[in-house]
Amino acid sequence: MIITGKYPQLRLRRNRKNEWSRRLTSENSLSVNDLILPIFIVDGKNKKIPIKSMPGVFRYSLDKLNSIVQSAINSGIPMIALFPYTKSYLKNSLGTESLNPNNLVCRACKLIKKKFKNKIGIMCDVALDPYTSHGHDGIYQKNDVENDETIKILVEQSLIQASSGCDVLAPSDMMDGRIGKIRKALDFNGFKHVQILSYAVKYASGYYGPFRDAVGSKNLLKGNKKTYQMDFKNSDEALREVALDIKEGADMVIVKPGLPYLDIIQKVKNNFKIPVIAYQVSGEYSMITNSIQKKIYNKDVIIETLTSFKRSGANAIITYFADKIAKEL
Repeated sequence: MIITGKYPQLRLRRNRKNEWSRRLTSENSLSVNDLILPIFIVDGKNKKIPIKSMPGVFRYSLDKLNSIVQSAINSGIPMIALFPYTKSYLKNSLGTESLNPNNLVCRACKLIKKKFKNKIGIMCDVALDPYTSHGHDGIYQKNDVENDETIKILVEQSLIQASSGCDVLAPSDMMDGRIGKIRKALDFNGFKHVQILSYAVKYASGYYGPFRDAVGSKNLLKGNKKTYQMDFKNSDEALREVALDIKEGADMVIVKPGLPYLDIIQKVKNNFKIPVIAYQVSGEYSMITNSIQKKIYNKDVIIETLTSFKRSGANAIITYFADKIAKEL
């Protein structure tokens, strides 16, 4: 044998040559178990209202919910997340409709639990922005949200949602100290098994526009939310937020938005080893659907993007693609 010179003995392409080999050596995988499906709900009957800023996403009246939830169960999706479109006449400065035990979210929870029991988890948003006339997540006074008074309402809202059948409460308000107050109230009132999925890391982002359109708060918002949502220039602060929420009793945490904050997801996972949920927000969804135009559900683009969350350390992803991509998975 004649050796003409040194040549790489290790060829990384050998592991990529065949499809079976690529599967065998894959470091991360995406499955239907990683998906959480957001559902927008609206009052009325026989309604399926398209959301212009989110092609392929709709608001559904409660009589349409059973078929949507059944489809999610059939696809193997573990959990849905409910978001209400509240009629304008029900909104006020204090968001009191959030405390109505017969509001849209509570009725939806009761309906789903009655029909499907524990075949699928229900996640509910704990915040006031769908219910306030000013579009903020709490009591808005002197151009700011009042932290401690807001928490009192959030605690009541949490108890009402838990009593309606919500499995996972997701406080998205970013008030300081709310996780501890909610956890204590849940335990005291017999809801010790209800989980808290904290929006521990929620940035003041430009990616939320389509969502605010979907829940009807976009044109109501006075000012911005920068005094309580995080500054997107910060990353160490995210670790402090997560540490506090874990100490107060959070079972899982959310990083929101998702794709622009893969580094934050990775830092949170590496530092705390807690279940981390990435939220692929409405702006991300709209950018992807707009960029691929008529091919709204180009599965390769969507799977590549969702897998990036898994690669960064996310345990699961809240995504508006969940019901479509689940069929591909």
